[in-house]
Amino acid sequence: MGITLTEAAAEHVRGFLKKRGRGGGIRLGVKTSGCSGLAYVLEVFDEPEPEDVVFEDRDVKVVVDPKSLIYLDGTELDFTREGLNEGFKFNNPNVKDACGCGESFNV
Repeated sequence: MGITLTEAAAEHVRGFLKKRGRGGGIRLGVKTSGCSGLAYVLEVFDEPEPEDVVFEDRDVKVVVDPKSLIYLDGTELDFTREGLNEGFKFNNPNVKDACGCGESFNV
């Protein structure tokens, strides 16, 4: 299945990397956190790690470590603006439940 990006997410990442002046793409992962168990991690990477699984969608490279991929496979990353708020949204088909604050999830 893999990881995909909406055009809005890809445009935001490409613009950020251009302003930054370097970067290979984005790294997605999960960490233990929050009231539901897992939280998303999103950061810029310069070079993928040897064990990373690399995806490319809409001219953006996305890397995921193998342990996180079991929780993220099939996820679509979107970038949304709602009023004054903007940010990435993870459309993850693996999520069974999420906490009320939206900060964590479980599968």
